[in-house]
Amino acid sequence: MTLIAFNKPMNVLSQFTDAGTAGSPRATLSDYIDVPGVYPAGRLDRDSEGLLLLTDDGRLQARIADPRFKLPKTYLVQVEGTIGAEALAALRKGVRLNDGMTSPAEAEAIEAPQLWPRDPPVRFRKTVPDAWLRLTISEGRNRQVRRMTAAVGLPTLRLVRWAIGDWSLDGLAPGEWRTVD
Repeated sequence: MTLIAFNKPMNVLSQFTDAGTAGSPRATLSDYIDVPGVYPAGRLDRDSEGLLLLTDDGRLQARIADPRFKLPKTYLVQVEGTIGAEALAALRKGVRLNDGMTSPAEAEAIEAPQLWPRDPPVRFRKTVPDAWLRLTISEGRNRQVRRMTAAVGLPTLRLVRWAIGDWSLDGLAPGEWRTVD
């Protein structure tokens, strides 16, 4: 069994081929990982960065990706605005999205983490403050973290998945991967 932790850069698809628009191919996992037979256990949006697990074990892949197993996923989220107690309380309680209520999340305001520069950089606006959250969820709805922060008035500027269960990005630069236990 092979399990790979990959630090997916911004603008890379969470798949090995690009079946999208013709003419301008987008970066895929095959640009970074040349290990036969592994597939992503879950997805990470093209405009998000961070931990993506890949495996050649179908049962492990299902266990990591399936929301029924409630594997916690921790995100570092740069948001537009100032994080107030009300927004944190709402995230911790669960917020209403167009597809229903989310489960409660672990949410805390944090200092700006020491991360690699993003390419392209987050747009800086002198008149609009930004802040960082650590958000841990156990669901996996489409663009869930972005929708949750928007629902509490804090649009997401940058989204980095830092951990899935006990596996984390620690020590991996963007585009790097390692095999893990």
